[in-house]
Amino acid sequence: MTKTWKCDLCGYVHNGNEAPQFCPVCGADISHFSILEIKTSSPQKPATEAWQCSICDHIAYGSAPPDFCPVCGAAAALFHPYEVAEASATFADIRKLVILGAGIAGLTAAEEARRQAPEVEITLVSREKALPYYRLNLTRFLAGEVAEEDLFIQNQDWFDAEKIEYLAGEAHTIDRDVRKVTLRDGRQLDYDRLILANGSHPFIPPIPGANREGVMVLRTIEHARQLINNLRPGCRAIIIGGGLLGLESAWAMQRRGADVTVLEGFGWLLPRQLPPTAAALLLSHLQDQNMTIECGVQIKEFTGDEAVCGVLLEDGREIPADLVVLATGVRPNSHLARQCGLKVQQGVIVNDRLFSSDEHILAAGDVTEHQGRVYGIWPASYAQGLIAGANAVGGSGEFSGLPMTNRIKVLDIELFSIGQIQAIDASTRLFEVQSNGNYRGLACHDGQVVGAALYGDMQLMGLLQEAVEKGQRVQELSGLCEHFPGLQQTAG
Repeated sequence: MTKTWKCDLCGYVHNGNEAPQFCPVCGADISHFSILEIKTSSPQKPATEAWQCSICDHIAYGSAPPDFCPVCGAAAALFHPYEVAEASATFADIRKLVILGAGIAGLTAAEEARRQAPEVEITLVSREKALPYYRLNLTRFLAGEVAEEDLFIQNQDWFDAEKIEYLAGEAHTIDRDVRKVTLRDGRQLDYDRLILANGSHPFIPPIPGANREGVMVLRTIEHARQLINNLRPGCRAIIIGGGLLGLESAWAMQRRGADVTVLEGFGWLLPRQLPPTAAALLLSHLQDQNMTIECGVQIKEFTGDEAVCGVLLEDGREIPADLVVLATGVRPNSHLARQCGLKVQQGVIVNDRLFSSDEHILAAGDVTEHQGRVYGIWPASYAQGLIAGANAVGGSGEFSGLPMTNRIKVLDIELFSIGQIQAIDASTRLFEVQSNGNYRGLACHDGQVVGAALYGDMQLMGLLQEAVEKGQRVQELSGLCEHFPGLQQTAG
């Protein structure tokens, strides 16, 4: 059986009996790869025993309801039997599969569906004109490290050989009653099964002047081309957002000679990945690389006439700018699902088999909400695409979720975080140690390990990851007590 490997630095997924010597996306060596477990199954009739939470509608499978709902925490008594409508579909019923979105989730779904069902008619619809590419590599493309032709995952010959129709177009409506997708140009596609893998879009904060020329985002290959065309040595570029994309974009534009400033609304960088103490080390390191960074600032307006010429802060200061890049997060492209009446909260709500509230429609990737979580990361999109592709043609695989683990590299510094690394309430205690420019932190809530973070030295990554994923109690952490002074007293 072929194994699946995940690059712990960038999230690239590789299939093979062994991990590659180097990641083709970020260049990490083989030591940065770990096994990614994904369970799929061949087409068959799925199990029919299922239970629905009467509080949040989450569906769980098995001979008995779970002890507690993984989404809202409701007890087993609040679950009732649920009829699995999609179990009636068999391989023979599925002749036409339409997939909306050609990112990694959609492409993987198409590839797996073809492997499982050689005769099914598969159409992959892409809103972008370009063939599928490594979105993970856009900042390296922006930095000039990789050529545009190296971004692409598959070429047209591959689609022809796999008998997968690759269609450039944008879905306009979904008619669930007659199972038909209408594109904006009027073309119509019938389906027996439909997979929504139409991803997410950049969040544009409601700041006056956000529509001025020169205020840009980085989400697609076309965005990257536009940024490159606007960059020049000495260009004054301001990045709004000190998260991972913001820092990677700042580094990339600095490589092209831009004078870069990063503005972050939170009081520290990478607020989702790092506690403030570790973020302070990162800030100092980036400032040593001649990068201007300000945290805890609020934007009042992007100034200028037709084109942006500066960023006005709430404290009255105005920072001159020739270019502004918004790196303020993404939102699921859930409008199609809402229009046709599917259940949607943050994203399209799916069960463990990635079926939506319609027995003929599945969802995978950034558009999907599973057990209350929208992942927005490459490994989850890949895993969901694989399972959705198999199940769309009659399989019965389940997506059990992935740990929210981040191992990233900002310039030449490695970072790792997992779980909840910020204080949930007064019952949360964070054990922190700094030494020789490195940092390690361990978060415990009511005596249970809930999160961890490392900066620089990665030697404890395996132990910390296991502790968080298993939800170990402080009393079980004898192997970590020597690394976190004070933990021993808590354990005792």
